[in-house]
Amino acid sequence: MVTTTTTGGDVAEATTEDYGDTEALSRVNAMKTVFQPADWVVFSLMLVCTVAIGVVSAVKNRRKATTQDYLLGGKTMSPPAVAISLLGSIISSISVIGNPTEIYFYGTQITIALLGSVLAIIVVNQIILPICYNLKLVSLNEYLERRYKSVALRKLITLVMLFPSVLTMGMILYAPSIGLTTVTNLSGFASMAIMGAIVTFYITIGGVRAVVYTDVLQTLLMFGGVLVVVVLCCIELGGVGEVWAIAERGGRIEFFNMDTNPHVRHTFWSTFIFGFYLITSTLGLTQYAYQRLASVRTLQISKGLMWFFLPGFWCMWILFFFSGMVAYAVYSTCDPLTSGKIEKADQILPFLVIDKLGHIPGVSGLFMAAVYGAVLSTFSSLGNSVACVLWEDFLKPLSYFRGLSDSSAIRVIKILSSISGVVAVAMGMLLGNLGSIFHILHGVTTAITGPVCGLFLSGILLPWVEVKGAITGFLVAFSYSVWIVVGKFLRGAKPPPHLPLSVAGCGASSIANFSTTLDFTILDSTTVSTTFPIDEEGESNEAYGISYCYNGFLCLITTMLVAGLVSLLVGPTCPSDVEGGVVNPTCERLYKRVWHMRHMRRVFRRDGLEGRRGDKADMTMLPKPL
Repeated sequence: MVTTTTTGGDVAEATTEDYGDTEALSRVNAMKTVFQPADWVVFSLMLVCTVAIGVVSAVKNRRKATTQDYLLGGKTMSPPAVAISLLGSIISSISVIGNPTEIYFYGTQITIALLGSVLAIIVVNQIILPICYNLKLVSLNEYLERRYKSVALRKLITLVMLFPSVLTMGMILYAPSIGLTTVTNLSGFASMAIMGAIVTFYITIGGVRAVVYTDVLQTLLMFGGVLVVVVLCCIELGGVGEVWAIAERGGRIEFFNMDTNPHVRHTFWSTFIFGFYLITSTLGLTQYAYQRLASVRTLQISKGLMWFFLPGFWCMWILFFFSGMVAYAVYSTCDPLTSGKIEKADQILPFLVIDKLGHIPGVSGLFMAAVYGAVLSTFSSLGNSVACVLWEDFLKPLSYFRGLSDSSAIRVIKILSSISGVVAVAMGMLLGNLGSIFHILHGVTTAITGPVCGLFLSGILLPWVEVKGAITGFLVAFSYSVWIVVGKFLRGAKPPPHLPLSVAGCGASSIANFSTTLDFTILDSTTVSTTFPIDEEGESNEAYGISYCYNGFLCLITTMLVAGLVSLLVGPTCPSDVEGGVVNPTCERLYKRVWHMRHMRRVFRRDGLEGRRGDKADMTMLPKPL
């Protein structure tokens, strides 16, 4: 017998005989059907338009054959297109599926991350972007070389960041391919190969222009596809007010959990910090975001993109969050996970589309186009940025490549783009076979981001930090992150308890057998973590039990603190040794003032000591008394 807590606190019981109902089994199997013709048209049209935009961008700009144009769009890109592209590149398929899952199972507390994003936009706009844009960087890692006077550090961070980039490309390609395989009868290999080939083709021939303009289409599809699902379901349920009321009765509404315990998974404070760190690290300190911000004519336009991005980001995430609330309202009395209709938490939104809207021609195709729009947007952004850093940080400095003409250099970059796409497809195909090893790999690569962000912010905000302190800070923070990741894995942390779910309204004929499930997943939780990780035990009092929301921010702060302290111990950087424009002007002025005061104090101390010595010498010259 299976016992399940209902939303009202009652207990609903269903026998194993009920779960074996043959009618329910046939309904589940019936969902494993291929696209209808209308779905095929919608989905295929998205792919055709994507390729067409890439080809048009390449043909239109074929005479502008410079690496600057290929990698940064010649700094003449359309600001609205760049702003929408920023949205598409940062909001991936993991957000499209992971955000609704979070609301469905854990409630709305995570939405406070949106408030943290406002503070992050201010920090990026006023502190990070002016430095990077005015230095006219192409590779963001060039900043590290110019700030710390270390080519080795630049190359080290480039190498360190390449692995998570390729791994992420493989992850976002592999995860949705399972869903596409289910509804189209394509093999996983064919699905990933086709999608990978399409993206690799248009980023190779069109460069960043093709990426930006295809992002516009894909982002609008992403928004439109989820919006259609939400609107249709809301009409069926009786409106937004009814959806909110059902979610409130089910305990899903929570915004101001002011608990200061760092071991509580989601509180107001932890989610605020999570939102701040997420946007600071992705929008301010990633290569793909920087390439977009640097592709417009002036710094003021680039800053303006931030304030265009912010409301767009809020709208997208609120829509994704609300779609999770809609899914809960639909299944508040008959949870698909508990009843065995799905076997993974991340299947909830795709199941909703197939179960409730699959009979409407084109809706399933539109939703799949929305998910794959997010996939293609993020994949193309990462692929283009990987080719950029490989060229700028490794090949361009070599004497052979430094002497190439622009047309020859572009050919090399195109080859790098193609290689990155092929490697990412191969990575995607490996993910399904990695099993539990992937948890460690993904955790370690995620642990890299915080320390790397700390390196950049130490350079911008702490003028006295020198290369030894910076490297020490990075290594200490990275070691801490790896310790937490591996420790959690070895400890076997359990998922936190989700909010109450109910099968009271399912009925015997509606509950599927636990052993037979939908086999439709966008993010298989055995291999791919969602935007909001659920592989934590929750309120443990150990270091491993600290909420994941704090991890990246703690690594960032640790890097800055250790880098600052070690630099003071080994000898801080002299203000005259810091290249102009690599440090925040306010911090630079304050540091010069402190350095000058310190220098003057030393001079006064030395002069005073020499004066006392002189007085003693004069005293020895006086005649001795008789």
